[in-house]
Amino acid sequence: MKIGIFLKLLVESIRFAIQVLTTNLLRTTLSLLGVTVGIMLIIAVFTMVDSLEKNVKDSLDFLGSNVVTVDKFPFGTGPDPNYPWWKYFRRPNNSYAEYEFLNANLKNAAAVTIVGRTQTTVKYGSSSVNQVDLHGITYDFSLVYEVLVEQGRYFTQREIESGRGVAVIGAEIAESLFPLGNALGQDIKVKGQKLRVIGVMEKEGESFIGTPSNDNRIYIPYKMFTKFFTIRKQFGINPSIAVKGLETDIGLVELQYELEGSLRQMRGLRPKEDTNFAMNRPEALVDALGGIFDVLGIAGWIIGGFAILVGGFGIMNIMFVSVQERTKIIGIQKSLGAKNYFILFQFLFESVFLCLIGGMFGVLIVFLLTLIPFGTLEVALSTKNILLGVVVSSVIGLASGIIPAAKAARLDPVEAMRAA
Repeated sequence: MKIGIFLKLLVESIRFAIQVLTTNLLRTTLSLLGVTVGIMLIIAVFTMVDSLEKNVKDSLDFLGSNVVTVDKFPFGTGPDPNYPWWKYFRRPNNSYAEYEFLNANLKNAAAVTIVGRTQTTVKYGSSSVNQVDLHGITYDFSLVYEVLVEQGRYFTQREIESGRGVAVIGAEIAESLFPLGNALGQDIKVKGQKLRVIGVMEKEGESFIGTPSNDNRIYIPYKMFTKFFTIRKQFGINPSIAVKGLETDIGLVELQYELEGSLRQMRGLRPKEDTNFAMNRPEALVDALGGIFDVLGIAGWIIGGFAILVGGFGIMNIMFVSVQERTKIIGIQKSLGAKNYFILFQFLFESVFLCLIGGMFGVLIVFLLTLIPFGTLEVALSTKNILLGVVVSSVIGLASGIIPAAKAARLDPVEAMRAA
């Protein structure tokens, strides 16, 4: 019985809402415009912020996740202003012996690798590619960072330990040097030394913020890398030691304590001596950028909020006019036994229905805007933001309709039926 009454009330409310829309289409359209623009602005800002955040995080994937790196210089918040800049340059470079020590002794590490990086020229026959990112790595590098090999294979443990002249190359390098796609088994040259191609990585494409990708990168065994480039105590190539933490170590607190203590011990630092290395977390960059995205989100609420406020008053105006036009009908309904909640719900639903129409138009406009190409920025309207638009529209509808609905529900049936 109650379900039947509810369905009847729902049908009547929809019919009255459509009647309001069609009776004075221009007035209704202008009133809904505020809600449409407000929802559009809020959803557009959140969609753009979410898309920017996702693209930036995807661009920073090369830094790895759940990883601590040992370097000369800190990043994220930048160098300590109270620490003399020249001391950073006097810090020793990470050594292979330190990597071996950490790899053998760290209990809170899932994997440890040392990485040497530089830019060089790679040649094959008469073809060459300049400004190639050459990385010397150890076997566990693929456990710390993602290396997706599309053709061929990754290094074996023996190849890494013996420092053989083998290489895994990026897709762009393979396309440039081997346009016919016959890279595997070919010998390329770096600094006059031959390197046999054993693998070609998947193509990643250009990132949103132009961060390095595997497309223009060559991986070789670290011991082969040291034959090409000098790694001295303070000058030359400065390798990084990257440590992957355990999933059970929340925030990598245990790993950082153990890593700092082990490396200080390895370097013979006394308790009162300054630490001569920096432990960096890639998440620091993402967290710093996250603050910017939060500010943009707040700005979206403020800008869209003003438009929604205007739209809410417009909807309230429509509802007051609707109550005035249907006063006699309300009187007849109440004289036939309609309860106050029946009238209240009828007008509230009508208000929410009108706001939802305006809100969905706003969401639709944002969806159409996402179809426009924005270069390397991938913009997508998420289900979360669609639901946000629906919820905000419903709340505005309730807020705008509660006073007119309450006025309608309190009307005296006799007085209402006498209305002109």
